[in-house]
Amino acid sequence: MKRYLTIGMAVALCLLLSGQAFGAGATRGECVSKVREAAELIESKGVDAAIKQINDKDGPFVWKDSYVFLMNLDGKMLAHPVKPELTERDHLLLVTDPNNKALFVHFVNMARNQSEGWVDYLWPKPGETIPSEKVTYIYRIPGKDLFLGAGIYTSMMH
Repeated sequence: MKRYLTIGMAVALCLLLSGQAFGAGATRGECVSKVREAAELIESKGVDAAIKQINDKDGPFVWKDSYVFLMNLDGKMLAHPVKPELTERDHLLLVTDPNNKALFVHFVNMARNQSEGWVDYLWPKPGETIPSEKVTYIYRIPGKDLFLGAGIYTSMMH
């Protein structure tokens, strides 16, 4: 009986830990919600205040394994809490993922042509260098040449 109890506890622990690992990732719904929250912040407090909050890696727009970023329709990154060096680059439209997909071009085109939607590509998880499958929600702020994005890593269950 004791042996079965120990095995049962081990199985339960494994299930609990695997559930926590899978549960740690952001969801599509959270991405949409956080992006819309950032858009409301831009509308109510202005772009500069939003940039400051979005750039804060300990702020409200960084959660689980996701974050919100802000770009303009020219392809300039205005705020990025995980890779702030992207805000200093002038040629993001030339950046491609390992599959040669110009992801920032796709972001801009989604914002320009459809106002919102999802773009899939490869991108490293925060703190990692090896790219993972990711899908990002893009949302153009109505009446502005700005858009926000936030994504999930699809190689994990969500």
